[in-house]
Amino acid sequence: MAMKIRLARGGSKKRPFYRIVAADSRMPRDGRFIEKLGTYNPLLPKDSEERVKMDMERVQYWLDQGAQPSDRISRMLEAAGVIAKKERNNPNKGTPGKKAQERAEEKAAKAAEAAEAAAAPAEEAPAEEAASEE
Repeated sequence: MAMKIRLARGGSKKRPFYRIVAADSRMPRDGRFIEKLGTYNPLLPKDSEERVKMDMERVQYWLDQGAQPSDRISRMLEAAGVIAKKERNNPNKGTPGKKAQERAEEKAAKAAEAAEAAAAPAEEAPAEEAASEE
């Protein structure tokens, strides 16, 4: 049985509250779970001790049994010092979207045309002065 340590959502609309549970990975998010390991209340301030509560002994037991933590739970466990911090790298996160890239290309093309237009009259002006002197 593939075990997961993950969040199960509770609370009302616009007022989330999560249980940290050990569950079979095939069960639905808010469905059947094997054991409740703690709670997470994202509405509380980040420095509050009440925001994340976990029974660390039981969490460690399930990790030793081979349970895989979800991404959010692994971040909480890293903050608590239970598991080693993973190196995360998402090079595509900072790249702009397709439309923004198109706008940037158009802006660069307009700037190049303006630079060419500004350079062309400057080159023609000394030639005109030389012709009028003769």
